[in-house]
Amino acid sequence: MAGNSDDPKDSPRKTPTESPQASFLFPSTPRPVARRPVATDPRPSPPDPPLPPLTVRRLEPERPIVERVSSTTVFKVSEIVGRAARLLDDNFASVWVEGEIEGFKRHQVSGNCYLALKDSGARVEAMLRRQVAQSVSFALRDGLKVRVRGRLTIYKEQGRFQLYIEELLLSGEGELLAQFEEMKARLQREGLFDAARKRPLPRFPRVIGVATSQSGAALQDILKVATRRGRVHIVIANCAVQGPSAPPQIVQAIERLAPLVDVLIVGRGGGSVADLWCFNDEQVARAIYRCPVPVVSAVGHEVDFTIADFVADVRAPTPSAAAELCVPEYARLARERDELNRRLLRAGKRLVDGARQQLDGALGRSQIALERQLGLRRRQLDQLGQRLQTRHPRTQLQRDHGSLDKLHGRLLLGIERQVAERRRALETVAGPSDQRLAQAVSRLLQNKRQALLATIGKLEAMSPLKVLTRGYAVARDDSGRVLSDARTVELGSHLSVTLEHGVLFCKVESRQEVRSQNFEIPKASKN
Repeated sequence: MAGNSDDPKDSPRKTPTESPQASFLFPSTPRPVARRPVATDPRPSPPDPPLPPLTVRRLEPERPIVERVSSTTVFKVSEIVGRAARLLDDNFASVWVEGEIEGFKRHQVSGNCYLALKDSGARVEAMLRRQVAQSVSFALRDGLKVRVRGRLTIYKEQGRFQLYIEELLLSGEGELLAQFEEMKARLQREGLFDAARKRPLPRFPRVIGVATSQSGAALQDILKVATRRGRVHIVIANCAVQGPSAPPQIVQAIERLAPLVDVLIVGRGGGSVADLWCFNDEQVARAIYRCPVPVVSAVGHEVDFTIADFVADVRAPTPSAAAELCVPEYARLARERDELNRRLLRAGKRLVDGARQQLDGALGRSQIALERQLGLRRRQLDQLGQRLQTRHPRTQLQRDHGSLDKLHGRLLLGIERQVAERRRALETVAGPSDQRLAQAVSRLLQNKRQALLATIGKLEAMSPLKVLTRGYAVARDDSGRVLSDARTVELGSHLSVTLEHGVLFCKVESRQEVRSQNFEIPKASKN
């Protein structure tokens, strides 16, 4: 390194007396390099006090710059990197380094963890092997302050300065994290985190309580969201949300708000672990557990977790998200109501249309069935009409008259046939000369003809049709029975009266009994 002279060529370079101070701490006696993780107490005693910063001195004599440049050996990259690596291995084989984790990531295949340790002035890359990472009892994350022991070297392939971690302990906030894990496990065993006791948030709360600082930005975010989303009453209990006085004030705010509200929001804005530590207090956790109304925890940002988040009924990532969970969006509810009304109208219309189609189908089927039934009844009526027509008195009289005519014709034909046969027989027996026999036969035929005419006259006299020509009528009841006595006919009965020409259908309204006009021969006296 050149001196402070204006012209570096005039003043020879001075041998450095010491290297810049490093922020690494190492024990007085060098420790052997441990390539594998060593089982240690999770809370070991702190390392030995650090020695003064390392001093590096050059052993060769001082020479002018021009001479050094001309006689300097040219090293290969691998040689210069190797010398630097050996220098680090000899002097920093096992050192303690304290810093904050940054850029933490875990390789999915090998399981090795890659991170960087930083403070306000520097940053060093580090690597944690899978075996060492599995022995760590807490979760590693960015922002966690830790104290590590490892070996400093150079990754030759990339020429990168790197720390291989062999032991890792919590430091500063890490101790708070250990307390956090211990309290979390204890409260979980007591049942404060059970999912069975978690209560659902009311869908339409009327009064919402907020336990937070009145001057914080979290309250303004909650009020802004609540004003935008709907109409609710908000009751605010001012309390400290940071520092040693915060836990009792938060507990008091919860107890004051619980009887007055339907749901309670407890929280604050983002901050460091120390700022949010009041929400890890056991008193606050038990107050949330005892609260008779649902509690929403809204502490910090989404990546921040506190004991209050695990005890509360619902955890919100931010105070604004807590307001969105508690305050119903009336505009959205109005849209949902309108949509439900439209769906109800559409469903009603579909129901009415379906019922109308069913009714039309039922009416069509009923009409078809009725027409089929009417057709069947019509055919039955036609059959009954035909049967009644065949049993009508006029039809019977016509049928009887036709039968009578047929019998009369058959009788005449039979007589004529017999007469002809007998004439032929007589002619065969007597011959044409026997006049007396012919006369006798003629007289016999004449007598038979007269007898036949007399018989025909009697038959016509006994015919009902002949009687009807003289003004008489034949009365029948509904069954077709001929009536001869008025006493056998009930009033209101329907009768059919057959005349010479036509039939009368009558209803009996009254009746009168008449004695018989037949003459009776008086009986002879015994004397």
